[in-house]
Amino acid sequence: MRIHIDQLERLQSDEGRQLLSIIAARNPSPTDSLALITELRKRWDPELVSAAMTIHTLRQRAAPRFRDAGRLWLTGEGLEQASSDIVADHRAARYAGCARVADLCCGIGGDLMALTRRTDIGSLLAVDRDPLHVTMAGLNARLVRPDVDLTTVVSDAETVDLAKVDGVFLDPARRRGGRRVGEDRASPPLDWALGLVDRVEKVGITTAPGIDHELVPEGWELEMAAIGSDLKEGTLWSPALATTRRRATVLDPRTGRVTTLIETPGDDVGVTEPEEGMTVLDPNPAVTRAGLVQDLARQLEASMIDPQIAFLVTASPVTSPLARTMTIVASLPWHEREVKARLRELGAGAVDVRRRGLAGDVDAIARRLRGTGDRRYTVLMTRHRDQPWAIITEDPGRA
Repeated sequence: MRIHIDQLERLQSDEGRQLLSIIAARNPSPTDSLALITELRKRWDPELVSAAMTIHTLRQRAAPRFRDAGRLWLTGEGLEQASSDIVADHRAARYAGCARVADLCCGIGGDLMALTRRTDIGSLLAVDRDPLHVTMAGLNARLVRPDVDLTTVVSDAETVDLAKVDGVFLDPARRRGGRRVGEDRASPPLDWALGLVDRVEKVGITTAPGIDHELVPEGWELEMAAIGSDLKEGTLWSPALATTRRRATVLDPRTGRVTTLIETPGDDVGVTEPEEGMTVLDPNPAVTRAGLVQDLARQLEASMIDPQIAFLVTASPVTSPLARTMTIVASLPWHEREVKARLRELGAGAVDVRRRGLAGDVDAIARRLRGTGDRRYTVLMTRHRDQPWAIITEDPGRA
């Protein structure tokens, strides 16, 4: 259910807040919700009860992503598209000291709240063509900082007045009919978004992780960001905000630690045969999507297993937030029967398969490779010097 603006207004009244407080205190499970709704409808308007239950459910879903989730105003669509606090706070830092920042296509205000938390930004302009989302974004921002200097406007991003704005953040819509679309069909499209620099120097534009690097203009920075191993999205930073050409950022949701890798010049990384006892590194998807695998290899003094494959190896153990590390217990040409026999010798039970560079149904292959032992292994189904290869590994951190 998507609530309406008039229902949002009622939920902010004393009556609505009391209703939300009762639901939050009861915190019903899915199986208990119907009974609670029936009980509440005896006292409150049924439509208001439904709207309040919708907000409560969305606040529960938002809890892992937002520190103020229990107070936020949300829609299902808005929550799905909103940036989590950790990503939004990281991006908002680029706008430090701006006099006025415009958040175009603000949605329910995920990035707007992060910009609001920065008291070194003078004022904010929030724009979206969805009146309910603009209203919610304004309410959510003022939950963060009641005295924020904020103007909300219902408008298309392409037509809004950007006078006196010296920073723009734009999160174009990249879904139509529930499906993702390419940058050329985003709303606003990428060409228009890049042209914002003709009016405002400091511009940040979110992009899909799979953006073609050829679309990134000279002087702009492409940053790929992941929360742990979960790749979120890319951001294009205009020359006034860019500090490098390509960047991979890994955000630790537990500690808040930010680890970055930037493009660094250097010789091509050599290829080494993976051998038992070596450490194999599977780079974070932010690293691979940013095209920085060789840069990571140079940083960690690692080698490639194939010029076209994003697995790295080191002779000695190494750890990095930028890659998952595993210990090689066997390395051999890929022949499923031989790999299964080697796993049986190793006492394998459950087997995970990670495929890179070879075709195949990893779930079906994993079932066929599974043994009767009690040890768990990860099989990298890949290529070495352009030959099909298998690397059997153990995760040193797995109990």
